[in-house]
Amino acid sequence: MERPADPSLPDAVKGHWAERSAPAGLKPYLRLARIERPIGWWLLLLPCWWSAALAAIAAGQPWPNPVHCLLFLIGAVAMRGAGCTYNDIVDRDLDTRVERTRQRPLPSDQVTLKGALAFLALQGILGLLVLLQFNAFAIATGFASLGIVALYPFMKRFFWMPQIVLGLAFAWGALMGWTAAFGSLGWAAILLYLGSIAWVVGYDTIYALQDIEDDEIAGIKSSARFFGENVKLGVGICYALTIVSITASLVLAGAGVPSFAGLSLFAVHLGWQVARIDRADGTGALRLFRSNRDAGLILFAAMTLDCLV
Repeated sequence: MERPADPSLPDAVKGHWAERSAPAGLKPYLRLARIERPIGWWLLLLPCWWSAALAAIAAGQPWPNPVHCLLFLIGAVAMRGAGCTYNDIVDRDLDTRVERTRQRPLPSDQVTLKGALAFLALQGILGLLVLLQFNAFAIATGFASLGIVALYPFMKRFFWMPQIVLGLAFAWGALMGWTAAFGSLGWAAILLYLGSIAWVVGYDTIYALQDIEDDEIAGIKSSARFFGENVKLGVGICYALTIVSITASLVLAGAGVPSFAGLSLFAVHLGWQVARIDRADGTGALRLFRSNRDAGLILFAAMTLDCLV
């Protein structure tokens, strides 16, 4: 008999179609891929779209390549799901010791290890099919990220800032849009990547505030624990680095007023997040974390408008 999803899981979207309408036998696998938590693939996708828009600005194109943007969307959903599945396979014993994660499909026996491995392979194949639609340099760049992805789940066991490794992986799309357009790398894309890494470290530190007490008990390391009482300062520094790096990226790409106006709104949004951080408010931390989708879309919309203008 299928176990229902624990409604206390704070990062699941209430009433999501995956919980409401999906066949009972499929639900645990959708949970494994975090389909009912779409913020993850949004945050993986946005640096890809930023990069596609940055490339369009640099090339003088009227808009980001729509085919590339669609492929990035499909790839982000597939690879975020694959990454979560892989993470849960590695962490299946550790997850039983954290309140927020012990009802995940593997530690709660909703999915077998063999089933999870097969599902991981299926998502990986879909991601590969998407990647193969790009040029050879972009394909090689995409493959280069796999080592970082494989390393990440182990970092929380001995590295106080595992969010940095997550950033290296989750921000990789900031390179992909540019390489898909030009078949090479440029400093504008590299600076966008560095800014995206800092953004990931900042927002995932906010996310990790939900688990501080359980992480201390389980011995899990995180940037939220590392920063401690100075978490606002830590996130603020990350976000400041984000703005500085993306500003430099836009300058090198020859961006115009709309991009910098959008970046200003993006910066205001990040500043608002920092001001609202409360180490004792896990629900508020989740809300702030999720708001990064809107912040990222503001920047992408402004860069797209820049192309049009």
